Amino acid sequence: MSNEIPYKIYLSENELPDSWYNVRADMKNKPAPLLNPATKKPMTAAEMSAVFCDELIAQELDDTNAFIKIPDEIREFYKMYRPAPLVRAYCLEKKLGTPAHIYYKFEGNNTSGSHKLNSAIAQAYYAKKQGLKGVTTETGAGQWGTALSMACSYFGLDCQVYMVKVSYEQKPFRREVIRTYGAKITPSPSDTTEVGRKILAEFPGTGGSLGCAISEAVEAATKQEGYRYVLGSVLNQVLLHQTVIGLETMTAMDKYGIKPDVIIGCAGGGSNLGGLISPFMGRKLRGEADYEFIAVEPASCPSLTRGSFVYDFCDTGHVCPLAKMYTLGSEFMPSPNHAGGLRYHGMSPVLSQLYDDKLMTARAVEQTEVFRAAQEFARVEGILPAPESSHAIKVAIDEALKCKETGEEKTILFGLTGTGYFDMYAYKAFNDGTMSDYIPTDAEIAASLAKTPRI
Repeated sequence: MSNEIPYKIYLSENELPDSWYNVRADMKNKPAPLLNPATKKPMTAAEMSAVFCDELIAQELDDTNAFIKIPDEIREFYKMYRPAPLVRAYCLEKKLGTPAHIYYKFEGNNTSGSHKLNSAIAQAYYAKKQGLKGVTTETGAGQWGTALSMACSYFGLDCQVYMVKVSYEQKPFRREVIRTYGAKITPSPSDTTEVGRKILAEFPGTGGSLGCAISEAVEAATKQEGYRYVLGSVLNQVLLHQTVIGLETMTAMDKYGIKPDVIIGCAGGGSNLGGLISPFMGRKLRGEADYEFIAVEPASCPSLTRGSFVYDFCDTGHVCPLAKMYTLGSEFMPSPNHAGGLRYHGMSPVLSQLYDDKLMTARAVEQTEVFRAAQEFARVEGILPAPESSHAIKVAIDEALKCKETGEEKTILFGLTGTGYFDMYAYKAFNDGTMSDYIPTDAEIAASLAKTPRI
Protein backbone atom coordinates (compact mmCIF):
# COMPACT_ATOMS: atom_id res chain seq x y z
CA MET A 1 0.00 0.00 0.00
CA SER A 2 1.29 3.49 -0.83
CA ASN A 3 2.50 5.61 2.07
CA GLU A 4 0.67 8.60 0.64
CA ILE A 5 -2.56 9.33 2.51
CA PRO A 6 -5.49 10.20 0.21
CA TYR A 7 -7.59 13.29 0.75
CA LYS A 8 -10.54 11.11 1.71
CA ILE A 9 -10.33 7.65 3.21
CA TYR A 10 -13.44 5.64 2.42
CA LEU A 11 -14.23 2.29 3.96
CA SER A 12 -16.27 -0.35 2.15
CA GLU A 13 -19.74 -1.42 3.27
CA ASN A 14 -18.16 -4.61 4.58
CA GLU A 15 -16.06 -2.52 6.97
CA LEU A 16 -19.12 -0.89 8.55
CA PRO A 17 -19.16 -1.80 12.27
CA ASP A 18 -21.50 -4.65 13.17
CA SER A 19 -21.64 -3.67 16.86
CA TRP A 20 -21.66 -0.47 18.90
CA TYR A 21 -18.92 -0.07 21.51
CA ASN A 22 -19.92 0.49 25.16
CA VAL A 23 -17.02 2.36 26.81
CA ARG A 24 -18.56 1.89 30.26
CA ALA A 25 -17.50 -1.76 30.17
CA ASP A 26 -13.85 -0.63 30.26
CA MET A 27 -14.27 2.26 32.71
CA LYS A 28 -12.81 1.61 36.15
CA ASN A 29 -15.09 4.25 37.66
CA LYS A 30 -18.55 3.72 36.18
CA PRO A 31 -20.91 6.66 35.67
CA ALA A 32 -23.16 7.15 38.69
CA PRO A 33 -26.69 5.75 38.20
CA LEU A 34 -29.68 7.88 37.28
CA LEU A 35 -31.79 8.60 40.36
CA ASN A 36 -35.54 8.70 40.81
CA PRO A 37 -36.24 12.37 41.67
CA ALA A 38 -38.89 11.35 44.22
CA THR A 39 -37.04 8.61 46.10
CA LYS A 40 -33.42 9.64 45.31
CA LYS A 41 -32.72 5.95 44.66
CA PRO A 42 -31.28 4.44 41.44
CA MET A 43 -33.86 4.26 38.67
CA THR A 44 -35.04 0.76 37.83
CA ALA A 45 -35.96 -0.46 34.36
CA ALA A 46 -39.60 -0.58 35.45
CA GLU A 47 -39.53 3.07 36.52
CA MET A 48 -38.00 4.12 33.21
CA SER A 49 -40.49 2.18 31.10
CA ALA A 50 -43.12 4.92 31.14
CA VAL A 51 -40.69 7.31 29.42
CA PHE A 52 -38.19 5.25 27.38
CA CYS A 53 -38.40 2.31 24.97
CA ASP A 54 -37.69 -1.07 26.58
CA GLU A 55 -34.57 -2.04 24.61
CA LEU A 56 -33.14 1.45 24.99
CA ILE A 57 -33.53 1.11 28.76
CA ALA A 58 -31.48 -2.09 28.64
CA GLN A 59 -28.75 -0.23 26.75
CA GLU A 60 -28.94 2.67 29.18
CA LEU A 61 -28.31 0.40 32.17
CA ASP A 62 -25.64 -1.83 30.60
CA ASP A 63 -22.24 -1.32 32.26
CA THR A 64 -20.73 -4.70 31.40
CA ASN A 65 -21.07 -5.61 27.71
CA ALA A 66 -18.33 -3.95 25.67
CA PHE A 67 -20.07 -4.58 22.34
CA ILE A 68 -23.78 -4.50 21.53
CA LYS A 69 -24.82 -5.87 18.15
CA ILE A 70 -26.33 -3.43 15.66
CA PRO A 71 -29.61 -4.91 14.35
CA ASP A 72 -29.53 -5.78 10.65
CA GLU A 73 -32.34 -3.31 9.84
CA ILE A 74 -30.35 -0.42 11.34
CA ARG A 75 -27.13 -1.51 9.67
CA GLU A 76 -28.90 -1.62 6.30
CA PHE A 77 -30.16 1.93 6.85
CA TYR A 78 -26.64 3.04 7.81
CA LYS A 79 -25.43 1.83 4.42
CA MET A 80 -27.38 4.67 2.74
CA TYR A 81 -24.82 7.16 4.09
CA ARG A 82 -22.16 5.19 5.95
CA PRO A 83 -19.29 4.55 6.22
CA ALA A 84 -18.62 8.31 6.38
CA PRO A 85 -15.34 9.67 5.02
CA LEU A 86 -12.25 10.46 7.06
CA VAL A 87 -10.68 13.52 5.42
CA ARG A 88 -7.07 14.73 5.51
CA ALA A 89 -7.22 18.54 5.71
CA TYR A 90 -4.27 19.11 3.38
CA CYS A 91 -5.48 22.56 2.32
CA LEU A 92 -5.94 23.74 5.90
CA GLU A 93 -2.51 22.41 6.84
CA LYS A 94 -0.96 24.36 3.96
CA LYS A 95 -2.86 27.54 4.84
CA LEU A 96 -1.69 27.34 8.45
CA GLY A 97 1.86 26.43 7.51
CA THR A 98 1.88 23.75 10.18
CA PRO A 99 3.84 20.50 10.30
CA ALA A 100 0.80 18.93 11.99
CA HIS A 101 -1.33 16.40 10.13
CA ILE A 102 -5.01 17.29 10.48
CA TYR A 103 -7.87 14.85 9.92
CA TYR A 104 -11.61 15.24 10.35
CA LYS A 105 -14.41 12.71 10.38
CA PHE A 106 -17.19 14.24 8.26
CA GLU A 107 -20.71 13.38 9.43
CA GLY A 108 -22.66 15.82 7.26
CA ASN A 109 -23.12 13.79 4.09
CA ASN A 110 -26.68 12.63 4.79
CA THR A 111 -30.02 14.33 4.28
CA SER A 112 -30.37 15.33 7.92
CA GLY A 113 -27.00 17.08 7.68
CA SER A 114 -25.38 15.75 10.85
CA HIS A 115 -24.26 12.80 12.97
CA LYS A 116 -27.62 12.76 14.76
CA LEU A 117 -29.13 10.28 12.30
CA ASN A 118 -26.88 7.52 13.71
CA SER A 119 -28.93 7.41 16.92
CA ALA A 120 -32.25 8.64 15.51
CA ILE A 121 -32.66 5.61 13.26
CA ALA A 122 -31.77 3.27 16.13
CA GLN A 123 -34.27 4.82 18.52
CA ALA A 124 -37.03 4.90 15.90
CA TYR A 125 -36.33 1.25 15.12
CA TYR A 126 -36.71 0.20 18.76
CA ALA A 127 -39.90 2.27 19.12
CA LYS A 128 -41.39 0.60 16.05
CA LYS A 129 -40.30 -2.84 17.23
CA GLN A 130 -42.10 -2.20 20.52
CA GLY A 131 -45.31 -1.41 18.64
CA LEU A 132 -45.52 2.26 19.64
CA LYS A 133 -47.56 4.89 17.81
CA GLY A 134 -44.96 7.62 18.01
CA VAL A 135 -42.24 9.46 19.91
CA THR A 136 -41.62 12.91 21.33
CA THR A 137 -38.34 14.77 21.59
CA GLU A 138 -36.56 18.10 21.99
CA THR A 139 -34.15 19.77 19.58
CA GLY A 140 -31.75 22.67 19.94
CA ALA A 141 -30.15 23.67 16.66
CA GLY A 142 -32.65 21.43 14.86
CA GLN A 143 -30.23 18.76 13.69
CA TRP A 144 -31.62 16.14 16.06
CA GLY A 145 -35.21 17.04 15.24
CA THR A 146 -34.42 16.76 11.54
CA ALA A 147 -32.76 13.38 11.97
CA LEU A 148 -35.55 11.97 14.12
CA SER A 149 -38.30 13.20 11.79
CA MET A 150 -36.49 11.47 8.92
CA ALA A 151 -36.09 8.23 10.91
CA CYS A 152 -39.73 8.24 12.04
CA SER A 153 -40.89 8.83 8.48
CA TYR A 154 -38.88 5.78 7.42
CA PHE A 155 -40.58 3.56 10.01
CA GLY A 156 -44.04 5.15 9.82
CA LEU A 157 -44.04 6.63 13.34
CA ASP A 158 -45.61 9.87 14.52
CA CYS A 159 -42.96 12.39 15.60
CA GLN A 160 -43.53 15.41 17.87
CA VAL A 161 -40.62 17.85 18.23
CA TYR A 162 -40.22 20.63 20.81
CA MET A 163 -37.65 23.05 19.40
CA VAL A 164 -35.85 25.62 21.55
CA LYS A 165 -37.71 28.84 20.76
CA VAL A 166 -34.67 30.95 19.82
CA SER A 167 -33.56 28.29 17.32
CA TYR A 168 -37.12 27.91 16.03
CA GLU A 169 -37.08 31.63 15.22
CA GLN A 170 -33.49 31.80 13.92
CA LYS A 171 -33.68 28.69 11.72
CA PRO A 172 -36.93 28.66 9.73
CA PHE A 173 -35.51 26.43 7.01
CA ARG A 174 -34.40 23.75 9.47
CA ARG A 175 -37.92 23.95 10.85
CA GLU A 176 -39.40 23.39 7.40
CA VAL A 177 -37.23 20.35 6.74
CA ILE A 178 -38.58 18.81 9.95
CA ARG A 179 -42.13 19.52 8.82
CA THR A 180 -41.39 18.15 5.35
CA TYR A 181 -40.57 14.79 6.94
CA GLY A 182 -43.97 14.83 8.61
CA ALA A 183 -43.16 15.80 12.19
CA LYS A 184 -45.15 18.24 14.29
CA ILE A 185 -42.91 21.00 15.64
CA THR A 186 -43.62 23.33 18.58
CA PRO A 187 -41.42 26.22 19.81
CA SER A 188 -40.40 25.69 23.45
CA PRO A 189 -41.30 26.76 26.04
CA SER A 190 -44.91 26.66 24.87
CA ASP A 191 -48.38 26.94 26.37
CA THR A 192 -49.27 23.43 25.18
CA THR A 193 -47.91 21.68 28.30
CA GLU A 194 -48.20 22.27 32.02
CA VAL A 195 -44.45 22.52 32.47
CA GLY A 196 -44.17 24.91 29.50
CA ARG A 197 -46.73 27.26 31.02
CA LYS A 198 -44.89 27.12 34.35
CA ILE A 199 -41.56 28.00 32.73
CA LEU A 200 -43.13 30.87 30.78
CA ALA A 201 -44.57 32.25 33.99
CA GLU A 202 -41.21 32.07 35.76
CA PHE A 203 -39.11 33.25 32.79
CA PRO A 204 -41.36 35.52 30.68
CA GLY A 205 -39.96 36.28 27.25
CA THR A 206 -37.32 33.54 27.46
CA GLY A 207 -35.83 32.12 24.28
CA GLY A 208 -35.87 28.71 25.95
CA SER A 209 -33.23 26.07 26.49
CA LEU A 210 -32.75 22.39 25.83
CA GLY A 211 -33.71 21.76 29.46
CA CYS A 212 -37.09 23.43 28.85
CA ALA A 213 -37.73 21.52 25.64
CA ILE A 214 -36.85 18.20 27.29
CA SER A 215 -39.41 18.84 30.04
CA GLU A 216 -42.16 19.49 27.52
CA ALA A 217 -41.29 16.47 25.39
CA VAL A 218 -41.27 14.14 28.40
CA GLU A 219 -44.65 15.44 29.59
CA ALA A 220 -46.11 15.02 26.11
CA ALA A 221 -44.86 11.43 25.92
CA THR A 222 -46.22 10.39 29.32
CA LYS A 223 -49.65 11.88 28.63
CA GLN A 224 -50.23 10.08 25.32
CA GLU A 225 -50.88 6.36 25.15
CA GLY A 226 -48.46 4.51 22.88
CA TYR A 227 -45.77 7.21 22.95
CA ARG A 228 -42.28 7.33 24.42
CA TYR A 229 -39.65 10.03 24.75
CA VAL A 230 -36.38 9.77 22.80
CA LEU A 231 -33.40 12.10 22.99
CA GLY A 232 -30.43 13.12 20.89
CA SER A 233 -27.64 13.42 23.44
CA VAL A 234 -26.46 13.10 27.07
CA LEU A 235 -27.60 9.59 28.03
CA ASN A 236 -25.59 6.37 27.68
CA GLN A 237 -27.79 4.88 24.97
CA VAL A 238 -27.17 7.83 22.62
CA LEU A 239 -23.39 7.82 23.07
CA LEU A 240 -23.50 4.09 22.38
CA HIS A 241 -25.18 4.50 18.98
CA GLN A 242 -22.80 7.30 18.02
CA THR A 243 -19.75 5.08 18.45
CA VAL A 244 -20.10 4.10 14.79
CA ILE A 245 -18.24 7.40 14.26
CA GLY A 246 -15.23 6.44 16.35
CA LEU A 247 -15.20 2.81 15.24
CA GLU A 248 -15.12 3.77 11.56
CA THR A 249 -12.46 6.40 12.24
CA MET A 250 -10.29 3.90 14.11
CA THR A 251 -10.62 1.32 11.30
CA ALA A 252 -9.69 3.91 8.66
CA MET A 253 -6.68 5.17 10.62
CA ASP A 254 -5.46 1.69 11.45
CA LYS A 255 -5.72 0.80 7.78
CA TYR A 256 -3.17 3.47 6.91
CA GLY A 257 -1.06 3.16 10.03
CA ILE A 258 -2.15 6.54 11.40
CA LYS A 259 -2.20 7.19 15.15
CA PRO A 260 -3.86 10.41 16.34
CA ASP A 261 -2.04 12.29 19.09
CA VAL A 262 -4.88 14.71 19.83
CA ILE A 263 -8.62 13.98 19.40
CA ILE A 264 -11.00 16.95 19.57
CA GLY A 265 -14.79 17.23 19.60
CA CYS A 266 -17.40 19.87 20.32
CA ALA A 267 -19.27 19.24 23.56
CA GLY A 268 -22.86 20.17 24.36
CA GLY A 269 -24.60 17.12 25.79
CA GLY A 270 -21.86 14.80 24.56
CA SER A 271 -23.24 12.68 21.70
CA ASN A 272 -20.71 13.64 19.03
CA LEU A 273 -17.72 13.84 21.35
CA GLY A 274 -18.58 10.55 23.05
CA GLY A 275 -19.19 8.83 19.74
CA LEU A 276 -15.86 9.93 18.32
CA ILE A 277 -13.61 9.31 21.31
CA SER A 278 -15.15 6.21 22.96
CA PRO A 279 -13.32 3.50 20.96
CA PHE A 280 -10.02 5.39 21.33
CA MET A 281 -10.75 5.94 25.03
CA GLY A 282 -11.27 2.19 25.34
CA ARG A 283 -7.75 1.60 24.08
CA LYS A 284 -6.46 4.14 26.58
CA LEU A 285 -8.40 2.57 29.45
CA ARG A 286 -7.06 -0.89 28.54
CA GLY A 287 -3.50 0.43 28.37
CA GLU A 288 -3.15 -0.29 24.63
CA ALA A 289 -2.46 3.28 23.48
CA ASP A 290 -2.47 6.85 24.72
CA TYR A 291 -4.19 9.90 23.30
CA GLU A 292 -4.98 13.47 24.37
CA PHE A 293 -8.74 14.12 24.32
CA ILE A 294 -10.11 17.68 24.26
CA ALA A 295 -13.76 18.62 24.72
CA VAL A 296 -14.64 22.06 23.34
CA GLU A 297 -17.65 23.92 24.69
CA PRO A 298 -19.04 27.45 24.28
CA ALA A 299 -17.90 30.04 26.81
CA SER A 300 -21.56 31.02 27.12
CA CYS A 301 -22.54 27.55 28.42
CA PRO A 302 -19.39 26.10 30.05
CA SER A 303 -20.62 23.06 31.95
CA LEU A 304 -17.29 21.20 32.08
CA THR A 305 -14.94 24.12 32.62
CA ARG A 306 -17.06 26.07 35.12
CA GLY A 307 -19.78 23.69 36.30
CA SER A 308 -19.93 21.36 39.29
CA PHE A 309 -19.87 17.55 39.27
CA VAL A 310 -23.09 16.87 41.17
CA TYR A 311 -26.49 15.25 40.79
CA ASP A 312 -28.85 17.53 38.92
CA PHE A 313 -32.11 17.39 36.99
CA CYS A 314 -31.70 16.66 33.30
CA ASP A 315 -34.41 19.20 32.51
CA THR A 316 -35.59 22.64 33.61
CA GLY A 317 -39.05 21.45 34.61
CA HIS A 318 -37.68 18.79 37.00
CA VAL A 319 -39.70 15.92 35.55
CA CYS A 320 -36.70 13.84 34.40
CA PRO A 321 -34.35 11.63 36.43
CA LEU A 322 -31.39 13.06 38.30
CA ALA A 323 -27.98 12.50 36.69
CA LYS A 324 -24.55 12.99 38.20
CA MET A 325 -22.83 15.21 35.68
CA TYR A 326 -20.93 18.42 35.25
CA THR A 327 -23.71 20.98 35.31
CA LEU A 328 -24.43 24.69 35.52
CA GLY A 329 -27.76 23.98 37.21
CA SER A 330 -30.95 22.86 35.51
CA GLU A 331 -32.42 26.36 35.69
CA PHE A 332 -29.42 27.96 33.96
CA MET A 333 -30.70 29.87 30.94
CA PRO A 334 -27.87 30.13 28.41
CA SER A 335 -27.39 33.15 26.21
CA PRO A 336 -29.24 32.76 22.89
CA ASN A 337 -26.02 32.19 20.96
CA HIS A 338 -26.05 30.52 17.56
CA ALA A 339 -24.53 27.15 18.49
CA GLY A 340 -27.96 25.92 19.47
CA GLY A 341 -26.87 22.29 19.81
CA LEU A 342 -24.45 23.19 22.61
CA ARG A 343 -26.87 25.15 24.80
CA TYR A 344 -27.43 22.45 27.42
CA HIS A 345 -26.80 23.00 31.12
CA GLY A 346 -25.13 19.62 31.73
CA MET A 347 -22.80 17.06 30.22
CA SER A 348 -23.14 13.33 29.59
CA PRO A 349 -22.57 11.31 32.79
CA VAL A 350 -20.09 9.12 30.88
CA LEU A 351 -18.02 12.08 29.69
CA SER A 352 -18.38 13.81 33.06
CA GLN A 353 -16.86 10.80 34.80
CA LEU A 354 -14.02 10.54 32.27
CA TYR A 355 -13.33 14.26 32.71
CA ASP A 356 -13.39 14.00 36.49
CA ASP A 357 -10.95 11.08 36.25
CA LYS A 358 -8.57 13.38 34.33
CA LEU A 359 -8.76 11.18 31.21
CA MET A 360 -9.73 14.18 29.05
CA THR A 361 -9.49 17.96 29.20
CA ALA A 362 -11.91 20.73 28.24
CA ARG A 363 -11.72 24.22 26.78
CA ALA A 364 -14.34 26.95 26.50
CA VAL A 365 -14.23 29.22 23.45
CA GLU A 366 -16.08 32.40 22.53
CA GLN A 367 -18.51 32.55 19.66
CA THR A 368 -16.75 35.14 17.47
CA GLU A 369 -13.52 33.10 17.65
CA VAL A 370 -15.50 30.01 16.63
CA PHE A 371 -16.98 31.66 13.55
CA ARG A 372 -13.60 33.09 12.57
CA ALA A 373 -12.25 29.53 12.57
CA ALA A 374 -15.33 28.31 10.67
CA GLN A 375 -14.76 30.93 7.98
CA GLU A 376 -11.08 30.03 7.65
CA PHE A 377 -11.96 26.36 7.35
CA ALA A 378 -14.74 26.94 4.80
CA ARG A 379 -12.50 29.04 2.57
CA VAL A 380 -9.86 26.33 2.18
CA GLU A 381 -11.64 23.01 2.77
CA GLY A 382 -14.82 23.74 0.80
CA ILE A 383 -17.33 22.76 3.49
CA LEU A 384 -19.46 25.25 5.42
CA PRO A 385 -19.34 23.76 8.94
CA ALA A 386 -22.09 23.79 11.53
CA PRO A 387 -21.48 26.25 14.39
CA GLU A 388 -21.30 23.32 16.81
CA SER A 389 -18.57 21.57 14.79
CA SER A 390 -16.72 24.85 14.45
CA HIS A 391 -15.85 24.77 18.15
CA ALA A 392 -13.73 21.71 17.41
CA ILE A 393 -12.26 23.41 14.33
CA LYS A 394 -11.19 26.38 16.46
CA VAL A 395 -9.20 24.22 18.87
CA ALA A 396 -7.82 22.02 16.07
CA ILE A 397 -6.41 25.17 14.46
CA ASP A 398 -5.00 26.28 17.82
CA GLU A 399 -3.27 22.94 18.26
CA ALA A 400 -1.90 23.03 14.70
CA LEU A 401 -0.48 26.51 15.26
CA LYS A 402 1.23 25.29 18.43
CA CYS A 403 2.91 22.65 16.29
CA LYS A 404 4.01 25.41 13.92
CA GLU A 405 5.71 27.17 16.84
CA THR A 406 7.38 24.05 18.26
CA GLY A 407 8.04 22.15 15.04
CA GLU A 408 6.19 19.08 16.35
CA GLU A 409 4.58 16.86 13.72
CA LYS A 410 1.49 15.86 15.69
CA THR A 411 -1.53 14.13 14.21
CA ILE A 412 -4.74 15.97 15.06
CA LEU A 413 -8.20 14.44 14.64
CA PHE A 414 -11.49 16.27 15.10
CA GLY A 415 -15.15 15.58 14.50
CA LEU A 416 -16.98 17.62 11.84
CA THR A 417 -20.48 16.85 13.06
CA GLY A 418 -22.45 18.46 10.26
CA THR A 419 -22.97 21.29 7.81
CA GLY A 420 -24.00 24.89 8.52
CA TYR A 421 -26.20 25.65 5.55
CA PHE A 422 -29.24 26.23 7.79
CA ASP A 423 -27.22 28.54 10.05
CA MET A 424 -26.87 31.46 7.66
CA TYR A 425 -28.41 33.97 10.07
CA ALA A 426 -25.49 33.23 12.38
CA TYR A 427 -22.96 33.55 9.58
CA LYS A 428 -24.66 36.80 8.51
CA ALA A 429 -24.31 38.20 12.04
CA PHE A 430 -20.61 37.30 12.01
CA ASN A 431 -20.02 38.78 8.55
CA ASP A 432 -21.94 41.95 9.46
CA GLY A 433 -19.95 42.39 12.66
CA THR A 434 -23.06 42.27 14.82
CA MET A 435 -22.25 38.98 16.54
CA SER A 436 -21.39 39.35 20.21
CA ASP A 437 -19.85 37.15 22.87
CA TYR A 438 -21.44 36.42 26.21
CA ILE A 439 -19.74 34.87 29.20
CA PRO A 440 -21.88 34.23 32.30
CA THR A 441 -20.60 35.70 35.54
CA ASP A 442 -19.53 33.60 38.50
CA ALA A 443 -22.53 34.98 40.37
CA GLU A 444 -24.98 33.83 37.67
CA ILE A 445 -23.56 30.31 37.67
CA ALA A 446 -23.43 30.17 41.48
CA ALA A 447 -27.08 31.25 41.72
CA SER A 448 -28.13 28.48 39.35
CA LEU A 449 -25.98 25.82 41.02
CA ALA A 450 -27.39 26.79 44.41
CA LYS A 451 -30.69 25.30 43.25
CA THR A 452 -29.30 21.85 42.45
CA PRO A 453 -30.70 19.07 44.69
CA ARG A 454 -28.60 18.00 47.64
CA ILE A 455 -27.87 14.29 47.27
